[in-house]
Amino acid sequence: MKRVLTFSLILLAAFNLFLNPVNAQYGCDYGQYGNGCTPSQSITINKLVGRVYTTKGGITEYEYVGNLSSSDPRFAPEQIVMFQIKVKNTSNIKLTNVTVKDYIPSYLEPIEGPGTYDVSTRIITFSAGDFDPNQEKVYYIKMKVLAQDKLPADKGLFCEINKAQAYNDNVSDEDTAQFCIEKQVVGVVRTPSAGPDMGLGLGILEMLGLGAGFLIRKKSNLTKKY
Repeated sequence: MKRVLTFSLILLAAFNLFLNPVNAQYGCDYGQYGNGCTPSQSITINKLVGRVYTTKGGITEYEYVGNLSSSDPRFAPEQIVMFQIKVKNTSNIKLTNVTVKDYIPSYLEPIEGPGTYDVSTRIITFSAGDFDPNQEKVYYIKMKVLAQDKLPADKGLFCEINKAQAYNDNVSDEDTAQFCIEKQVVGVVRTPSAGPDMGLGLGILEMLGLGAGFLIRKKSNLTKKY
C-alpha cells in the first residue's frame, strides 16, 4: 500500500511539473506572466546634492552627485544648496500612493520645493502619487546655509547628511547625500617690513648723481579667508 501511495505522489508531482514548467523553473518572480504567484514590488530613491560650477558664459550650474567630501567645494554661510531627489519604480507592476520625506539637516533652511515643511520635526513631506512600471520622477529642493553667527562656534569646517525616504504600504527605500560647510574666518593682517633694497637703491641713485624723482610702491595688506 505504501509503495502504491509513494508511486502515486511521484506521478502527481511529475504531472504538475509538466503542466507548470515556468513555475518550477523560475519561482514566483515571474508571477505577472500568469503562473499564479504574487508579483513583487520595489522602489528606489536617490538623494543627490548639487556641486556648483560656473560656465564660460558666467552662468551658475549644478552637477548633482551622491556626496561632497571636505576636499570638494564647500558651502559658505548663507549660500544656496540645491538637492535633487530621484524616485523610481524598479518593479514591473504599478505602485500607488507613494510618499516622499526629506529630513532637513542642521544648519540648513528650506526655501523652495514640493510638499509641506514641519518646523518642529524638520521634515518635508509630499505625495509622489502613483508610478507605472519603471517610471521615474525627479524633484528639487532649494535650501540655504544659516548665517555665520548661527553656525557652530567651535567648528570651522564640518559636514552634514541629508536623508530622503520614499515608501507606500508595501515598499520603502532611503538614501543620503553628504555636503560640507566652511565658516568664513578672517586671518591676521601683516604689515610689510622695510628691507635693505630701499636703502641700496637710494645709495645708487645718489652715487650716480641723478636728481630724478623715484616711486616707492607699498605692498598692500592681505586678508586670508579659510
